[in-house]
Amino acid sequence: MCGIVGKVYLNPERPVEPEIIERMKQCIVHRGPDEHGTHIHRNVGFGFQRLSIIDLATGHQPMTNEDGSVVIVFNGEIYNFPELRQQLEACGHRFRTRSDTEVILHGYEEWGHDITTRLRGMFAFAIFDTKTQTLFLARDRVGKKPLYYAIVESGTEREAFIFASELKCLLAEPTFRRDVDFIALGHYLTYQYVPQPWSIFEQARKVEPACWVEWRNGRLKQERYWNLFYEPKQRISLSDAIDQGVALIDEAVKIRLMSEVPLGCFLSGGVDSSTVVAFMRRHVQGALRTFSIGFEEEKFNELPYARQVAQQFETDHQEMIVRPDALECVARLAWHFDEPFADSSAIPTYYLAKMTRQFVTVALNGDGGDESFAGYVRYLGFPALCAYERIPRWIRRLWSLPLAVAAQVFSSSAKLELWNYVNRVSLMPFESRYVQMMVIFRDYQKRELFLKRHSDKLRGPVVDSEFLTEGAMLNGTAVQPIDRMMYADVMLYLPGALLPKVDRTTMAVSLEGRSPLLDHHLMEWAARLPADIKFPNGQLKFLLKQIAGRFFTEEFLNRPKQGFGVPIGLWFQTSLRGLLEDFLLSERARHRGFFDPVYVKRIVDQHVSGAQNHAHRLWTLLMFEAWARTFLDRPDPLAGPLW
Repeated sequence: MCGIVGKVYLNPERPVEPEIIERMKQCIVHRGPDEHGTHIHRNVGFGFQRLSIIDLATGHQPMTNEDGSVVIVFNGEIYNFPELRQQLEACGHRFRTRSDTEVILHGYEEWGHDITTRLRGMFAFAIFDTKTQTLFLARDRVGKKPLYYAIVESGTEREAFIFASELKCLLAEPTFRRDVDFIALGHYLTYQYVPQPWSIFEQARKVEPACWVEWRNGRLKQERYWNLFYEPKQRISLSDAIDQGVALIDEAVKIRLMSEVPLGCFLSGGVDSSTVVAFMRRHVQGALRTFSIGFEEEKFNELPYARQVAQQFETDHQEMIVRPDALECVARLAWHFDEPFADSSAIPTYYLAKMTRQFVTVALNGDGGDESFAGYVRYLGFPALCAYERIPRWIRRLWSLPLAVAAQVFSSSAKLELWNYVNRVSLMPFESRYVQMMVIFRDYQKRELFLKRHSDKLRGPVVDSEFLTEGAMLNGTAVQPIDRMMYADVMLYLPGALLPKVDRTTMAVSLEGRSPLLDHHLMEWAARLPADIKFPNGQLKFLLKQIAGRFFTEEFLNRPKQGFGVPIGLWFQTSLRGLLEDFLLSERARHRGFFDPVYVKRIVDQHVSGAQNHAHRLWTLLMFEAWARTFLDRPDPLAGPLW
C-alpha cells in the first residue's frame, strides 16, 4: 500500500521540476513511510511513497521496463499477480522482481488497456509511455484506492497533467487554483461526501472506479472497463447458494492473507467482520489478532459481541473505548480526507486503525457485506410510510401545499416538519423515496442554507444531487427493487463514503486495509442471485447469515443491527457544544461567505434545545468548516492538521 504522484508536461522537451514532485511526495509520507522514490525524465515526473507489504527487497518504485521507455507508479495489491506473471512469461516477458507492480507494467505492454480487466485486487496506478507520449491512469472496480487529477493551464492552453493519491498533493503545484466547486459542495451537503467524478476544487477531478483515463496530445479520454450485472438471474437452490458462497468467501479471504508483514482483522462484532474472522481462522494457524472499538453509550457499543467472537476463535484481541475528547481528531481527519467528509463513523474508524497499527501492518475488514447481501436497514423502507400511503393519493396531494407552507412558517415544529416530509415522500416514485433515506440537507434546505448570491450556482440538472442516486437506479442493469438499491450504493455510497473513510483513516497511520467481501468475483456472483435467495420477505443479509451459520448461532446472527455510528447528537448538546458553536457561529465562520448565519444559528439552537435533531446536518457543516480552515485559510498543504 502506497501513495503515488506525478506531473507530465504536454511539451516533451519541457523538464518537470523535481522540487514539485518532492513536495507532492511529502504530502503523503503517511501513506508510505518505509521508502520513497522519484523518476524524472524530461517532461515526465513520477513520485512514490512505499508501505512495504510484499517483495520487501525488490519492489521499488517508480519502476521501468527493460529499455526505460515505460514507467509505472502503483498503489494497491494485486492478488492474482502470480498467475498473470506466468502468462506474461509464456509471452516472452522477463521479470527482475517478485512484485505485482512489474506484472502490471509488463501486462500493459502486452495487453494495453485490457490489463485492467485481468487484475484482481485493489489498485490505482499511472503508466507513462515515452514513445507515444501517453499517460494511462486506472482505478480498481469499486474504488478502494483513490486517484485525483487536474489539468494545468497556461492562459487558455493546456500545459500539463498532474495526479496523486490524495488531493492535497495537487496543492503543491503552484498554478493549481483553490476555487471551491459549488456543484461538489451542493452534493456534499446532500450526501456528506463529494461523489465522483467531482472534487471540492473546480480544477480537480477523481478517476472514477472501474475506469481508466488516457492523456495524450493534450486530449483526455475516459472509458469504463467493468460493470456489475444483475441479470440474467441464476437458477439456484438455497443450499447450493450457501455452498457456493462459502467457497467464494473462503477463497477471497485466503488470497488476502498474502503478506510479508504482521496481519490482523477489524472485528466490530457484526455479521460481516465476524464472518471474515471465522474464515481467517481456517487458514491462520497460531496467533490471529483482532481489534475492536466501543463506546460508553450502550446503544452504540458492540464490544460484548466482538469479545464473544474473539473467544470463540481464540484470537489475540485488543479493544478501545472512544470518549468525546477523542474529537480532538477533527482537525486531523479534515487534513487526511482532503475534502469535506461528514460520516462521523470516521472517528472510531481512525482510532481503531491507530490502535491496530501498534500491532500489525495489514488488517482485513468486513466492508462490502451490506452492498452485496442486502444489509442496510434503509432497504426495508419506512414502515410508517406504508401505513400513511393507505390515505387516498388525491387527499395527500391536496395536503401538500398547506403542509409545506405551515412547515415553513412554524420552522421550530419537528412534528410539522416530519408530517410535511412524510407527505411529500409518499407521493414520490420509488427511486426518489430511496434517495430520501440518505439525504442530509434536502434541496429546499440547501436553498435556505446558502447565501442568496450563490443561488444561481445551485440550478441546472448537473446540480440535482438527488438524481445521482435516482439515475444509478434507473440506468444500471438491475431490475428488481432490491438490486436497484444495492447497485446505487455500489456506484455512489461505497466509493464516495465507505471506502474513502477506510482508506484515509488506515493510511493516516500507515495501515493497509483489505476487504474480502468486495472481491469482484464474489460481488458478480451475488449480484445475479435471485431476490428470494438473498432478500426473502425483506430479511436483511439473509444469505450471508446462512453462510455465517456454519460458525455462529442463530441468536448471535439475528440480533438487531447497530452499525458503527457515534453519539454525535448527544455530544453536541453536552461536551462538544463549545466546539460546535466555535466552528459554526464564530465571526470567522460567518465571514466565510458560503452559508446564511441566521439559518445556521437556527438549526444549532433547535438541536441544542432538543426541539429538533440536526446532528447529521451540524456535523456536515462542522466538517466543512474544519476543511475550510485547513485548506482555504492556509497556503501550505504540508502544514498538516490544525492542532
